[in-house]
Amino acid sequence: MHPDLSPSLPVIPEVSAELWTSAVRVLDANWVGDHTVPSRTLHPHQRSWDTAFTAIGLAYVNQPRAWRDLGSLFAAQWPDGRVPHIAFDPDTPEDAHFPGPRFWNVPAYAGRPARSSTGLVQPPLHALAAWEVYRHAAAHGADAVQQARIELDRLYPRLVAQQEYLGDRRDAGGGGLASIVHPWESGLDDSPAWDEALAAVPANPGLLDRAVSGAAHPPADTDHARYAGLVLDYQAGGYSDTGLAERHAFVVECPGFNAVLATAELALAQIAGVLGRPSEARRHRERARDVTAAIGRRLWNPETRTFHARDVRTGRLSPARCVSGLLPLMLPDLEPDQVDGILAELRSERFGLPAPSHDRTAREFDAHRYRRGPVWINVNWLLRRGLLVHGRRDEAEELRRRLVRLVHHSGHFECFHPEEGGGLGTSAFSRTAALCLDLLADRSAPAYARAA
Repeated sequence: MHPDLSPSLPVIPEVSAELWTSAVRVLDANWVGDHTVPSRTLHPHQRSWDTAFTAIGLAYVNQPRAWRDLGSLFAAQWPDGRVPHIAFDPDTPEDAHFPGPRFWNVPAYAGRPARSSTGLVQPPLHALAAWEVYRHAAAHGADAVQQARIELDRLYPRLVAQQEYLGDRRDAGGGGLASIVHPWESGLDDSPAWDEALAAVPANPGLLDRAVSGAAHPPADTDHARYAGLVLDYQAGGYSDTGLAERHAFVVECPGFNAVLATAELALAQIAGVLGRPSEARRHRERARDVTAAIGRRLWNPETRTFHARDVRTGRLSPARCVSGLLPLMLPDLEPDQVDGILAELRSERFGLPAPSHDRTAREFDAHRYRRGPVWINVNWLLRRGLLVHGRRDEAEELRRRLVRLVHHSGHFECFHPEEGGGLGTSAFSRTAALCLDLLADRSAPAYARAA
């Protein structure tokens, strides 16, 4: 780890002010009128869980934009409740993103033109984002609080529809968990957690040719050929979720995705309480407990004492130890033994603070390859929430300090080298900047801790 990341170095006010200013500057630069893009270069369209993370940061500096970001994304929600992982900007060229809107070929829906989104989803962090924006409204005055109440009322049914889609239509394994149908849905695209399940997917280079359709920098590896094939397979079925385990080549229960699903139910319980709907709040809390129990029942490996992705088609747990397996720490009703197992894994030589995206000791670990080694601020932000939920305040503070130092030293990059601390991927990345604002504010434990 870079010496500037040493835990003995305090986060001094000058560093905080400088980082705060630079984070706001990134968010301002990536605002495109009605939403924030992840970056102006590599990711020029609105992305689902990026929008949620960005709203959490905007809650401190621009409440109207935070609500507008969430509202813009949910304007792209499908009639079945799914929120697409990308809402395409019609003014952005087809070849600016792999794969472009023509490849997805999504039909017109809910008054939106054809090819305006993808058919995949991402972790449903949006209810938590909406709750966090509401919680910070009081700092912006009475008018902001009143507007936040209006925005919650407007978003709530859409957030519930998102949860119902994932909890019902995506329960391909019948065990109470949502399945992902593509690695991109996890938010951890190329994680080793998918390697075993992905190996059974045919890799046809011709499909990759169709996907890139003249892109300036097309990917050329086997995994991307499989990614393209999975999109076309899902598309061929009309993006339907009926009989997924029998007809689709990739159906996986991800511990990180489902931890966010349960966390969203807890946030919806808080929102329902504010809206004066106590019976619905109780239902959301029950649903969170049910999903938490299903994660423990289906994804816990007592031998490794951590959580692993499950291939629904084969019933096998992935052998890979990935950061997604640590994310259930966010859940207040997790069994104590499972909490202890995650904490031991987090403190081990395999991970540490800040946590890399994959086991440092594994053969597949790659310090430069996205979710196969680098440190991601958003994932560690979620882990910090988990530490706070379970009362590990010292470790949560240690993680906060290290993340702040990391970004201050290297910049608002997508991700960071797990040993040297250098920035990787694109720079001026919105969700890194947004979460820096939250980390600098040094918030206390989430409001839905175990007593809720």
